[in-house]
Amino acid sequence: MTFPPPPITQFVLKVHSRCDLACDHCYVYEHADTGWRSRPRAVTEAVLARVAARIGEHAAAHGLTAVRVVLHGGEPLLAGPEVFRRAAGLLRAALPEVCELDLRVHTNGVRLDVAYCELFDELGVRVGISLDGDRAANDRHRRFADGRSSHPQVLRAVGLLREPRFRHLYAGLLCTVDVANDPAAVYRALAELEPPAVDFLLPHATWERPPERPPGAGATPYADWLLAVHERWEADGRPFAVRTFDSVHRTLSGLPGLSEALGLEPVDLVVLETDGTYEQADSLKTAYDGAPGTGMDVFRHSLDEVAGHPGMAARQSGLEGLSAECRACPVVRSCGGGLYAHRYGEGSFDRPSVYCADLRALIEGLAARAGGVRRPAAPTVDLVGPGLTDEQLEELAVGLGGRETVRALARSQLALTRTMLAAVHGSSGVARSAAWELLAELDATEPAAVDEVFAHPYVRAWAARRLSGDPGAGLGTLAELAAAAAVRAGRGDSVVVPVREGVLHLPTLGRLVLGGGVREARVIGGRGGWTARVDDGAVAGSGDPRWQPLRRVGRGIALEDVDPQRGVHRWPVEERLTGAEYLHWAGELEEAAELLDRDLPEYAAGLWAGLSTVTPLQRRSDGRDVSSAARQAFGAVAIARPRGAETLALLLVHEFQHVKLGAVLDREELYDRGDTRLFEAFGLTPRPIGSLFQAVYAHLAVTAFWGTRACGGMGLARSRSRFAHWRALTDEAVDLLADSGALTPLGKRFADGARASVDPWLRITEG
Repeated sequence: MTFPPPPITQFVLKVHSRCDLACDHCYVYEHADTGWRSRPRAVTEAVLARVAARIGEHAAAHGLTAVRVVLHGGEPLLAGPEVFRRAAGLLRAALPEVCELDLRVHTNGVRLDVAYCELFDELGVRVGISLDGDRAANDRHRRFADGRSSHPQVLRAVGLLREPRFRHLYAGLLCTVDVANDPAAVYRALAELEPPAVDFLLPHATWERPPERPPGAGATPYADWLLAVHERWEADGRPFAVRTFDSVHRTLSGLPGLSEALGLEPVDLVVLETDGTYEQADSLKTAYDGAPGTGMDVFRHSLDEVAGHPGMAARQSGLEGLSAECRACPVVRSCGGGLYAHRYGEGSFDRPSVYCADLRALIEGLAARAGGVRRPAAPTVDLVGPGLTDEQLEELAVGLGGRETVRALARSQLALTRTMLAAVHGSSGVARSAAWELLAELDATEPAAVDEVFAHPYVRAWAARRLSGDPGAGLGTLAELAAAAAVRAGRGDSVVVPVREGVLHLPTLGRLVLGGGVREARVIGGRGGWTARVDDGAVAGSGDPRWQPLRRVGRGIALEDVDPQRGVHRWPVEERLTGAEYLHWAGELEEAAELLDRDLPEYAAGLWAGLSTVTPLQRRSDGRDVSSAARQAFGAVAIARPRGAETLALLLVHEFQHVKLGAVLDREELYDRGDTRLFEAFGLTPRPIGSLFQAVYAHLAVTAFWGTRACGGMGLARSRSRFAHWRALTDEAVDLLADSGALTPLGKRFADGARASVDPWLRITEG
């Protein structure tokens, strides 16, 4: 069966085709392709309008919920402010209302000033900057044409992005590796700039133009250089994301990579030049003159036509598209053959990467440091999951928990979900289940697809209901899970799935509303799409107008309004949101996220690492705010959309405290569960020790939230009043918890941590 190519979700839009630096490693001007010479310097209004229209029609046709557009060059800031204003306006106007625009600019930083930062703040444009390290490292390549250093101007630009008013615009740094530079010095120089992320790129090279390998540097100098950086990054506690390292760690764990240069995920990126021509990835400019060309442009061709271009297909064919040598390599699923352009030699891309030895050494080196490659167990294996280190427990005890700590909780929760699903199947009375057997097979061959489905919060919620004997928790959900995993794996497997009340549901993907009378559907998941054959022979799929996809908002969070298992919260859930309601949610969640990143970063880091799902609840008739976290739904919080981003931010961080503590309690004993006494705190009805513990833990974040608002330049009378109120109640409740006599030794550590968290707030005087 042949499926159409997957839709394109990432676009590099060239707004200017010249540069104010003369970097000698630049693939645009210094490598094989010379197409830049004949292109307009700046993109025109007509091209911008047509680009926006093409992206908009593509998003609508494929039901995309998000696209990323990177404004690029040359040096994009040479285009001038009005080009950015027009580009942002046209793109947002062209996209469907349910499709989020992630708009970014990548610049050398030389021209970035306050005026540009204010413009990008207004337009919602995040900024990435190229910087190769300290001045000595940066000056090796990134200089003006007359030889002057660009380093002081770049540091000034990064300094602007580090200011509190612009910090939310700071997307990260891009560093091209030069093995002649000291890796420790480069790492220190970048780390001092407190980037949210760093991308280390291998310099573009091919078999016909190999990379520099200094004499005496060994057989794998690029791997050695990156491993030296990794050692310092790990020692510092991974202070920022590094896409290269994160991609390897993910692929070693069976998850998709994060980079075109690593892993076997299909590439879904298109470049749009200043004259409106479509090109493949810019890296192909290093292969030969004209290598990235498609012969297509925005005036005559759609993005579906571009997606079908043979060059695009070659970069989307996964394992099948690699050379025989690559397919036989033990690290191929992490390496993915390396960047496509780096395989070029003797007129063909059917070769390993010119960095083959370095990539293998890097992957094996990182695997050794991580304790080897993870081999996911089949679903039938009972897993208890990894434990928490003493340092991670210490973080959690004071109410916090950074990215890695919350990710450890998530891994533990996924293991528990797997155990519960195995128990569901074992207690089903079905000796052989086609759905379960497919899940076991996919878990052995495509573990990332299975993990993605099993990690959805309401999978475990269903398993818990099923194991408790709830008659409404039908066994057909196993078939839904198998179908969703099969669609994600894209191997062409088929699964018969029950249709309940006229609805076919695929967890993590969405639902197909088929109407009454349909009893079941055969779901077939192949690369590039899926189909569902129903009782009457009709065929539907993701392009069917009856398909309602699970929509996502900023930071990849699912806005879950279709899963039939989501009704596990104390309050009734909303039905499918209209397009306008979805946009309200998306906008307010983004504002709330920015508020938390700015005002409560110590809580926000863990929140974004663990929060996967927000479930809309129905509003109360009396207008009071409503929110909930379900113990059996790790990663999800449920909220009735409040009036304002401030309240939404507070509810998010409050409920995620319950999520974190619930995950700890699944592994650790913090109190005597046999204690039947009731404790009165926070002005609420008397409650047992477990509920008191949860209330204290949640209100550590509430106190910090209002304390920051009251003391950080937002000291409105309302903020000061709420801070004083919650500080006093939390102080009393911590004492009550600590003196309860019901805590285990670890529980006492958590009570001591709560006291250490609250005490600094008590020392702040009002006024």
